[in-house]
Amino acid sequence: MNFEKVVFAFFIILALSLNFGFFVGDLSDPTHHHFYELFAALVVSLICTLLKFGDRTHFGSTVLASSLVADLQLIAAAVVWWYSADSGISGVDSASMASIVSLSGGALVANLLSVVLLIIETSQIRK
Repeated sequence: MNFEKVVFAFFIILALSLNFGFFVGDLSDPTHHHFYELFAALVVSLICTLLKFGDRTHFGSTVLASSLVADLQLIAAAVVWWYSADSGISGVDSASMASIVSLSGGALVANLLSVVLLIIETSQIRK
């Protein structure tokens, strides 16, 4: 068993599950989505991106691209959250939360693509 591959797969699956955990819930209800869960999803996604830089295969470049898309979406969601919480009297309203969760949904699709590519790559490895 290759420990590096285990760590790599662990972080990819953790990024997907954290992002899914944040995404689930009423789209516009801020009480269904916690900021720390979005922050954890972003941090783990950034760790995944760093781990993907060493792979020189075609699959590796596609997985890196999907990870960069997920990072961009999650960073945008965090910026929208920060801006809406900091600029308004009412804090994060339902319209802002809908935008945040929608951006997180885009990152979820990119993370799902990373996991599917990981499964495809793993199934092609022969002993």
